Amino acid sequence: MVRRTLGAWAVLVVGSLTLTACGGSAKADNDKGPAEDSAARITISAKDGSTGASINATGVKVSGGELTEVKMTLAGTEQAVPGALSADNKAWKPKEQLERGTKYQISAIAKNTDGRTSAANSIFTTVTTANSFIGTYTPDDGSTVGVGMPVSFTFDKAITDKKAVQSGITVSSSSGQKVVGHWFGAQRLDFRPEEYWKAGSEVTMKIDLDGVEGAKGIHGVQDRTVRFTVGRSQVSTVDAGTQTMTVVRDGKTIRTIPISAGSPENTTYNGQMVVSEKFVQTRMNGSTVGFGGEYDIPDVPHAMRLTTSGTFIHGNYWYAKGNPPFGRQGTSHGCVGLQDVQGAQGDTPAKWFYDNTLIGDVVTVKNSPDKTVAPDNGLNGWNMPWSAWTAGSAL
Repeated sequence: MVRRTLGAWAVLVVGSLTLTACGGSAKADNDKGPAEDSAARITISAKDGSTGASINATGVKVSGGELTEVKMTLAGTEQAVPGALSADNKAWKPKEQLERGTKYQISAIAKNTDGRTSAANSIFTTVTTANSFIGTYTPDDGSTVGVGMPVSFTFDKAITDKKAVQSGITVSSSSGQKVVGHWFGAQRLDFRPEEYWKAGSEVTMKIDLDGVEGAKGIHGVQDRTVRFTVGRSQVSTVDAGTQTMTVVRDGKTIRTIPISAGSPENTTYNGQMVVSEKFVQTRMNGSTVGFGGEYDIPDVPHAMRLTTSGTFIHGNYWYAKGNPPFGRQGTSHGCVGLQDVQGAQGDTPAKWFYDNTLIGDVVTVKNSPDKTVAPDNGLNGWNMPWSAWTAGSAL
């Protein structure tokens, strides 16, 4: 893995000559004695005057003594940056991640076993937004997700050294499943196993991108560990031919629900689709997905996103009450509709499905006259063969 550490360690020592400058002698300058050699040596990770310092690894260390005082502020101000000493007083680091493109000042004092003091200072600037990249990722730390939930990164800059960046992210599961990354273009990297995650497994994602050069002069800034839990297995199959959905949990059918899929003019995608968002109510405006002014519903109940392009499985309260389409015919603009009431308060099939669905659950559509959903249209990489998936890895 290619790594470049931002802000090389700078050793700044103030010995006895500096501390006694008013009474210093030529002998003290040219013939350092044992006392000066034993002075505590303070190391500030960001060199004085440097730019591009790490927002994660910046801190202070000492050898041959203990830190007695460390003060970090926004440069030119008295605004303190909170930090903490280690238990042995050998190191200090900020309590929170630093801001990008910000100028800071650190002043540190240490003493050796004889009580002699040393001091060090550094004024530096952290890596700027223009010269760094971050990845927005899902799922969140501590979340519980369905078996179809991939790990998905979207980077805010185009990545040219995909190998370096992918090497900086490891995803492992307590199930022992092999997890492989796949690049969708230059800014999206997803990870998944060959088959759905094993129910009940614990997944750990380690992000070690701080200092990694993702493109020329563009370095990563993230350094953290994310853990999430895979819940029970739930895969629901929508049959557009029979206009029904069968909900299977942990291998057993728990409910069959009448649905209304896309109309003959606006068919529903086939394929495996992962629930990526849930809304008790949301607005759906046809003009945002290419349907002009055909519809604009401000309070669609129990909506669960299946694709980036606008496919949802959601409640429908505006159907013709005298001629309900559920279980009979497709009438939507490509979504999967379930019987519901306005306000999302009733005991309806849509509410039941919403309450029993996790982010990451799978909804598979079959027997629709439409094509299979694209693997990068939402979190839907399961529609790509494993051989093609692994071929898209940079490692």
